[in-house]
Amino acid sequence: MKRGQILGILALLLICAIAVIPAMGANVTTSYPQAPDAATNYYNSAVQLTTSGDNAAASGDNATASKSYLEAIALYDMALNSNTTEIQESDGLLYTYQGKSYAQIQLGNYTGAIDTLNAGLALYPTDEHLWNNKGYAQFKTGDYKDAVTSYNNALANDSNNTLTLVNKGDALVKLGNYQDAVTSYKAALANNPDSNETATKLAAAEKFTSAELPVSLIALVIVVIIAGAGVAYYILKKRPVQQKANEVPVKKAGSKKNKK
Repeated sequence: MKRGQILGILALLLICAIAVIPAMGANVTTSYPQAPDAATNYYNSAVQLTTSGDNAAASGDNATASKSYLEAIALYDMALNSNTTEIQESDGLLYTYQGKSYAQIQLGNYTGAIDTLNAGLALYPTDEHLWNNKGYAQFKTGDYKDAVTSYNNALANDSNNTLTLVNKGDALVKLGNYQDAVTSYKAALANNPDSNETATKLAAAEKFTSAELPVSLIALVIVVIIAGAGVAYYILKKRPVQQKANEVPVKKAGSKKNKK
């Protein structure tokens, strides 16, 4: 190949490089995602701390877990106190209420969690996770009746939520409503047949249900006895008195005839 041809090829390659490289750079620059807003940054950091808290709790390091949850709650609050316009568009605001209430529950701050959940439900009234968390917090405070109501609200939006069905069964057991608890546990077990914990709870509730039958029979017998006693009292006491009352005028009339 002649020297002139080689130089011509090199020049051609140089021109292509000058034209193509800036175009590639422009494409790379425009493909970068926009930086998240402050609220999103706070939320992302809070999620990382919540996960760290879960890992520490699973390993038995409760002190580290508590610290992580507390720091996460502070960041969730910072997210809520920031401009939440962008985070709300991506449902990040909803997740912030979910995450904060979860961290509060892990710390045993059930009253605070309920306050957080009420604020979240004011914006997202049909979110099943918020309702489930509220039901759990109410359950832990001993408010079993309201807990069942919250679980029902959660199930109204997701009828096959296994966790909520189990939680509802637990609250119904506390209320002594074993029959409905059995129904709830069975529904949960249908979704997750391998759950030994749910199967154990179901068996215990069914035992209480079978124990209710003799009690009902005894109550029925007592009612029948009381009713029978009432009928007997009426027959033996009320009717004879009425008969004697009817006989009195006859005797008086007879005595007057004797006097004449």
